[in-house]
Amino acid sequence: MAMTLIDAVKICFRKYADFNGCASRPEFWWWFVFTLVVTVALRTISYNVAGVFSLVTFLPSIAVAARRLHDVDRSGWWQLLYFVPVIGWIILIIFCAEPTQANRYAGEV
Repeated sequence: MAMTLIDAVKICFRKYADFNGCASRPEFWWWFVFTLVVTVALRTISYNVAGVFSLVTFLPSIAVAARRLHDVDRSGWWQLLYFVPVIGWIILIIFCAEPTQANRYAGEV
C-alpha cells in the first residue's frame, strides 16, 4: 500500500525526534510537501503563526531527513550541507531522491 500524505505526517509527528532507522522516499517527500504548503498558507494569514509552525516542525524535519539519508546509507550529518548555499542543497535533494539502498541503518529501532 502506498504511503499517503496523512500517513507520512502521522509518522513524522510520532517519530518527532527519532533520528534512528530509515524513512522511505514517500515519507520524506510528503512531509516536505506538508510543511511547505502549510507554511505558505500560514504566511498569508500571519508571519507569526507561520513562525510558530516552523518551530514546531523544525525537529521532526531534521529527524525525517536524517532517517531518509540513512535509507540511502548516508549519515544524518550530511544535512550540514544545508549550510552550503545552492550546491549543498542540490546535493541533498539528489541524496533524498535516490531509491532505498541496502544500508547499515535498516536494523535500528
